[in-house]
Amino acid sequence: MKDNLDRMPEECGVFGVFGAKDVAPSLYYGLISLQHRGQESAGVVVSDGKQLKSHKGVGLVDEVFKDFASSQYKGHLGIGHVRYSTSGGGSIENCQPLLFNCKLGQAALAHNGNLVNAQTLRHQLEQQGSIFHSTNDSEVIAHLLSRASSDDLEGAIASALGQVRGAYSLLLMTEDKLIAIRDPLGIRPLVLGRKDDQYIVASESCALDIVGAKLVREIEPGEMLTISSEGLEWDNILYSKKRAFCSFEYIYFSRPDSDFMGKNVHTVRKNLGKVLAKYHPAKGDIVTGVPDSSLSAAAGLAEGLGIPYESALIRNRYVGRTFIKPSQEGRIAGVNLKLNVINSVIKGKKVIMVDDSIVRGTTSRKIVEMLKQGGAKEVHVRISAPPVTHPCHLGIDTSSQGELLAANSSLEEMTKAIKADSLAFLTPKELLEGVGVKDGLCDACFTGKYPVKMGCCK
Repeated sequence: MKDNLDRMPEECGVFGVFGAKDVAPSLYYGLISLQHRGQESAGVVVSDGKQLKSHKGVGLVDEVFKDFASSQYKGHLGIGHVRYSTSGGGSIENCQPLLFNCKLGQAALAHNGNLVNAQTLRHQLEQQGSIFHSTNDSEVIAHLLSRASSDDLEGAIASALGQVRGAYSLLLMTEDKLIAIRDPLGIRPLVLGRKDDQYIVASESCALDIVGAKLVREIEPGEMLTISSEGLEWDNILYSKKRAFCSFEYIYFSRPDSDFMGKNVHTVRKNLGKVLAKYHPAKGDIVTGVPDSSLSAAAGLAEGLGIPYESALIRNRYVGRTFIKPSQEGRIAGVNLKLNVINSVIKGKKVIMVDDSIVRGTTSRKIVEMLKQGGAKEVHVRISAPPVTHPCHLGIDTSSQGELLAANSSLEEMTKAIKADSLAFLTPKELLEGVGVKDGLCDACFTGKYPVKMGCCK
C-alpha cells in the first residue's frame, strides 16, 4: 500500500536476456516479477540479429502486453523496462526502452535511476542541434552516445557516461550485443544470472528465479559487462572507491526474496525490526505491520520484544492504483480501499504498528485512526528507517523538503500529527547495524549528505 503523495514511490526495473531461442516470454515474465518497481509503463525491445523491434505502452505489464503478438517478436536478445517516472511524465513518449539510431547503428536503452545534471546536459545538447522526443533524462544518454567520437560502442558508452552525474543501472542493446552498466557508486542495483546458455541481467535477483536462472553475481559499481556470441567481457570504466547503495532497496523497494551484497532483503528487514526492539521498545499486546514491505520488520520487532505478531491490517490486492486520485478525499478513499482492519484482533489491545517510512504523514495518520476506530486501546508506531528529512534526487520521486513531515516537525509534533500514542524511528547508525554493514549505503534521505554533487537537480 503505497500512496504516491505520502510514501516512497517505486523506482524502475530493467530486465535483459541474451541467448534465448525465443526471448519474448522470458522478458514478459521477468517484467512481471519486477512490476513492484514501476506501474506507469512497460516495454520491451527484441532483436532477431538483423533488426530491433519495440513494443511498449502506458499501464501495468499485463495491460501493455494484452494484445502482444509474440510471434512477431522472435529473437535471441532483448531488454525490458517497467517505469515509475522520476524524471519526465507518464506519457507514451517517456516509456522505455528507448529505441534510437546512431552512427554505430540501431540501439535500445533501458535505465533505472536519475541523472542530477540531466537538464544542464540537455540544454547543451539542444544548443548543439539535438532534438529530444521525450522529457525523461534517459534520452540524454542516448544523445551523448550518438555524439561520441569513438568508433566502437563500448568507447562511446565510456565517453557518454563520463559526462553524466547521478544514479544509473543501464541495459543497452544492439542487434547482437547486450551491455549492462552500473554507476560508479552502485546506487541502483543490477545482477547477472545464467540459465544454460542464456545470460540474464535484472534489477533484482527475484526476477532471475521466475525464468529459472541462477544468480552469478552483482554487476560491480562502475562496471560495464558486454554479452555477445563471443562470451562475456568485463571492463571497469568508472572506478570509484566510494559505495552508496540505496538504503531503501533494503527498507522498502525490493522484493523480500531478492539478495544484494550477499544479504537477503527479508532477513535484513527482520533485523531492522529487531534493532527497533533493542533501541526503541514499546509496551504492547500485539505487533502488526503495514502490508507489504513492513511485515518482515514487524516480525523482527515482535520476536525482539517477545510479543505476538498478528495480521491486523489486510491489504486488498485487487484495487487499482488509487494513488492517482488528485483530491484529498480521493487519497483517503484509496487508503480505505487498500487496507482494512481485523477488529477482533485489535479490540481493547495496545497495538505496536510497524511501517517502513513516513513522508507527509497523512497515510500514517489514517492507518492509526483506522486501528483506533477498530477498537485498539493504544497505537504505538515504530518506523524501520530513520526520519525522511531530505528529498532524493537519485531515482526516488519524493516530496519536496517543505512537504516532508520529519523535516519540519519535532518527534513530539510528528507523534501528535499522526495521532499515535508514541512514535520512534531508527537512527542512521542503527540502520547500518540492522543491515549489517559499517558503511556503503546512501542515506541522503535521512542526512542530506548526497553521495554525488547535486548541481542542477530537478
